[in-house]
Amino acid sequence: MNEHGGRPDKAERDAVTVEVGYALLSAAFAAGVVFAALVAPAWLFALPGPVERSLPRVGLALAAVLFVARVVSVLVRFRRGAQPSQPGRTNPDS
Repeated sequence: MNEHGGRPDKAERDAVTVEVGYALLSAAFAAGVVFAALVAPAWLFALPGPVERSLPRVGLALAAVLFVARVVSVLVRFRRGAQPSQPGRTNPDS
């Protein structure tokens, strides 16, 4: 629903679609980077058995948490509304 109480127009639907896509892609990228950073030592170096087995699990868990947190933060920020065109100015007459 738009600010007038009616159905959202095409521009609003497109904005939501773009924002959801951005949230998912940026979250996937961030989660992938974190996962790779944690798992790379296990792949590149000869680590003790328990450490080598636990790094991918920890990386997967941390990446999943980061993915969800990133998606939620982007979508909450989008829902709050657009930023002012001139940050710092709160009075329309200034």
